[in-house]
Amino acid sequence: MPTTRRPRALLALGCTVPLLLAGCGGAVGVAVPDAADSPPCVAAAKHWPSTLNDLEVRETDPADPGVRAWGDPAIVARCGMPALGPTQEQCVVVDEIGWVAEELGDGTRLTTYGHDPAIEVIVPDEHGPGPLLLPAFSDAVEELPTNGRECA
Repeated sequence: MPTTRRPRALLALGCTVPLLLAGCGGAVGVAVPDAADSPPCVAAAKHWPSTLNDLEVRETDPADPGVRAWGDPAIVARCGMPALGPTQEQCVVVDEIGWVAEELGDGTRLTTYGHDPAIEVIVPDEHGPGPLLLPAFSDAVEELPTNGRECA
């Protein structure tokens, strides 16, 4: 007499799907930079945008004021990154603030240029051109000391 495994497979699928859905929209895993708790980053964190292009803030893991995330997939900002040295990479100026753009496989990394510590913003491709989001970070960047480097 043939037996079927379909009920067992359906049961397994029925248990797995809720677990996968529970993971969606949860805390965003973020590596916290060593200088995230420095006085300039503490001051900058007070100016993180409350929303970013209508994207709501998401929790980060670990929770730290020096990092912030918005949307799904998450746009992630981290203060406390090491200052960039001289570079030949693409540098854009937005609101008189230099940002170095680095294309990733699935988005863009934008790092302040001329500030120490630096702020890094990673924008997944799904959210459009990263530089269009940078004005939202200007107030936070203004809290960071400059180091004399400027975009050429």
